[in-house]
Amino acid sequence: MIRFLQENFDPDIAREFSDNLTEVASPNDILGIPLIQMESLRSLCVLFFFNLLICWVIVHFFYYRKSRRADYYYTFMLFSVTVFLLMFLLNNVNLGMGFALGLFAIFGMIRYRTEMVPIREMTYLFVIIGIAVINGLAMSHGYINLLIINLLIIVVVGVFDGFFVHHKLEAKIILYDKIELIKHGREEELMADLRERTGLEIIRLEVGHIDFLRDVAYVKVYYTPFSNYPNSINSMVKHKDFMK
Repeated sequence: MIRFLQENFDPDIAREFSDNLTEVASPNDILGIPLIQMESLRSLCVLFFFNLLICWVIVHFFYYRKSRRADYYYTFMLFSVTVFLLMFLLNNVNLGMGFALGLFAIFGMIRYRTEMVPIREMTYLFVIIGIAVINGLAMSHGYINLLIINLLIIVVVGVFDGFFVHHKLEAKIILYDKIELIKHGREEELMADLRERTGLEIIRLEVGHIDFLRDVAYVKVYYTPFSNYPNSINSMVKHKDFMK
């Protein structure tokens, strides 16, 4: 009998029945779904707080320190948490490259209906989303490699953000009334008049829409700012825009 079983033993059948018995007997499964996966949970906790720390450093010390926009502070941090958890849960799902890039592009091109997001805020949003995607999908590369990648991002953000703060110009749109000075050849007079009336250190200017019926024109001036804090209403020309 033993010899008969040895000659007709099929390891594939034994493995199949063994797996089925294990699944049925496992006390940690509910409807075939594991109640908890300790290895995945440990990775989730470590990477979650690591990602949160990296994003907080960038948002708090680079963005918020200069802009003081608490609304975007809140937005960036929630985007970071949400995108990271989404990428972490989808890490084990077989996603096509097109779908993954499309998902990333959708997040990267978000616009709000209430107001257009400024370029600086959109750049930081893109960086925060990118960090969350990297930390959520790059677990197989090791913690040291992941730490180096995140530190490189922090260094690059800090260097370029600090560089452009000291070499930047602010732009302001002015509704100008002395329309005779917008003529070609009178740029120096126009700039001198604007410097005198605004007190700004104007570097250059551009003449836009001209309304001959009201004798006014829109002039965009570029000037050296007095502080490092960006002016969020420089480009607003309508009264309703100031109420947003």
